Amino acid sequence: MNGRRAVVAAGLGLVVLAAASAPAAALASTAPRVATAAASTPSTGPSARAAEIVAQMTTAEQAASIVMGHVAGTDPADLHAYMESGLGGFILMGTNIPASEVELQTLTAALAVDPAFPPLVAVDQEGGIVSRLVGDDYPASTTLKDLPVSDTAAGFAARGSLVARAGITVNFGTVADVTADPGSFIYGRALGTDPAGAAERVAAATTVQEQFLGSTLKHFPGHGAAPGDSHHAIPSTGMGVEEWRAADAVPFAAGIDAGASLLMFGHLAYTAVDAAPASMSATWHEIAREQLGFDGVAVTDDLGMLTSSGVPAYADPIANAVTAVSAGNDLVLMIAGSTRETAGQMAAAIAAAVDAGALPPERLEDAATRVMALRLQLSSATSAWTVCPDCAPAD
Repeated sequence: MNGRRAVVAAGLGLVVLAAASAPAAALASTAPRVATAAASTPSTGPSARAAEIVAQMTTAEQAASIVMGHVAGTDPADLHAYMESGLGGFILMGTNIPASEVELQTLTAALAVDPAFPPLVAVDQEGGIVSRLVGDDYPASTTLKDLPVSDTAAGFAARGSLVARAGITVNFGTVADVTADPGSFIYGRALGTDPAGAAERVAAATTVQEQFLGSTLKHFPGHGAAPGDSHHAIPSTGMGVEEWRAADAVPFAAGIDAGASLLMFGHLAYTAVDAAPASMSATWHEIAREQLGFDGVAVTDDLGMLTSSGVPAYADPIANAVTAVSAGNDLVLMIAGSTRETAGQMAAAIAAAVDAGALPPERLEDAATRVMALRLQLSSATSAWTVCPDCAPAD
């Protein structure tokens, strides 16, 4: 969240302007009124403090801090107990969403074992086809790809405020894949049918969401060029890196330039670049860092999907977690097929790889520092969210 708390006043203006440009009845229930806190100075900011905190952690603690866990249920006490192992994050799925917003706020608050260092609380709230939260009736990708860019800004400003008000700090909600093929499984979720149009909408969605939470670009380096559904296979393409730069890379570059906090690496292979899926590829992480300038948190797509591909090399999700961190991911995530023990097993395997010399300790420390910095940044202000049904456009 680059500069998020330093521009909260601008964030208020964005939400109010969004309310003015979207249907009033739709936005009235979610437009927030924000009270701000001071931003940190560089010398005492989240990155410096994160490095100090991580340096004091054991290897096991560092490993746990880069795992985003998941279990079903809406019992705050049970989820609090699950997070006591020191996991760095939790992803909410449909089975975690209670009936009311107040109950959801209680649940998300319970995920913080130590309120001074709350975990990343994430959700897939794209809107439309992929939607977890009640009340998100705002325009989504199914229509936004054919509407002016300002509609994307309005829709995601409202969506971002809905997510943040629930106590959720990360939205895995911005699909930066691009395709003009209606037969592609990602078509209905993509924000554009051509690179330039998708880039404009991805940048708009990123800019407004970053006022409230950590937004995420997915599924890098882009599903559009690789036919197939990565929930059940490893889609592949022979597209080379130069062609990719001119096409599928464009929306991701725009979102990175707009300040996206996270970049989700997909389980898809550009075989001319690397035979391995991007989520397991050091080459693709290097491209994201060095060529696109991404400096935030690299997160895997659900590692359970990779296991479900049927490819023997990726049959072990625990081993996949270690490979993913070695490749350059800062945060590993598993949902499909996960049990109450899975996240802890992944953390233990990552720590064991460091102890055995198979994973450089500097790689783990770097990943833990990036994740901790984002956790601190997202929790660094005391914002008060209240319903604002009578908000008027800002001057």
